[in-house]
Amino acid sequence: MDTLSAQIVAAAPSDARRWDEFVMAHPEGTFFHRFGWKRVLERAFGHRTHYLLAEQGGRCVGVLPLGEIRSLFFGHALISTPFCVYGGPVAEDAHIADSLVDAAAALAERLRVDYLELRSLKRHRPEWPGKDLYVTFRKALAPTDEENLKAIPRKQRAMVRGGIEAGLVARPVEDARAIWNVYSESVRNLGTPVVSRRYFEILHEEFGKDCELLAIDHGGSQVAGVMSFRFRDEILPYYGGGAAGARDVHANDFMYWEVMRRALAAGVRVFDYGRSKRDTGSFRFKKHWGFEPQPLYYEYALVKAKSVPNISPVNPKYAAFVATWQRLPLGVSRVLGPLLARSLG
Repeated sequence: MDTLSAQIVAAAPSDARRWDEFVMAHPEGTFFHRFGWKRVLERAFGHRTHYLLAEQGGRCVGVLPLGEIRSLFFGHALISTPFCVYGGPVAEDAHIADSLVDAAAALAERLRVDYLELRSLKRHRPEWPGKDLYVTFRKALAPTDEENLKAIPRKQRAMVRGGIEAGLVARPVEDARAIWNVYSESVRNLGTPVVSRRYFEILHEEFGKDCELLAIDHGGSQVAGVMSFRFRDEILPYYGGGAAGARDVHANDFMYWEVMRRALAAGVRVFDYGRSKRDTGSFRFKKHWGFEPQPLYYEYALVKAKSVPNISPVNPKYAAFVATWQRLPLGVSRVLGPLLARSLG
């Protein structure tokens, strides 16, 4: 496809370096646009990927990562990007971005998917149907720990201090299993299938020092843990959770404070609390930290589907499933969860 001299091609493994250099340099690039996600989706889940690259005169001038998910229960979709909160095209100008979206829509038609989904911080196709279920929470950090602690509203600040007074200890770890173990317990309690432990291990292998693991201990035993992503001067605590007893000692509050404190010491300037569904517990938790929600734009090109999909666990259709999943023995949820979670994206 050739529009305004920009050619849209399928990215090859040899394009990884110039893809990432473009993403890192572009102000709209995010951690979830990195080429490594292509390898993660393929290795961890076996999903097909379609990474579209716009080139002009031999230069990379735009990218659009896409993952294809095919599920008996949840349908067939082309998403930018599965398991990620941000996606959509990143390009030197609006014409190139439009060309990338056009190419993705044409690909969706050829693949005969149910729908194409773009997850973005901005609108790309206002004429497409969308949904406003999700928001994100991002905030610039103050220069000192004292200022950042004071910026947390009083009641939430008391929770952080409660964790400190309980004698919680934060320690970096290199074994992704330490984070997955507490995360899997946390999401089971929410009634959500957990992704595989192998997925966590592949993320850590792929992104290395940009995938930070932090465990929280109380009395010599781990009670919480979080996997955070580093991108430029941003930190994104992405997969976090607590084991039994974590709430009693305010482990989650202490954990996110430690992520913030350690990130600031390492030169980070933006704290990205990530995606939440409106009016849920995580949404309220982040607002209690003094963060304000920013809209996320999920836009859909419907191919075989007749309406915008809704496979969120807050959908009343899944209420019975959620209640049943919460009662599963932890070991059973850890075995069955990855079989379902790989298709949720």
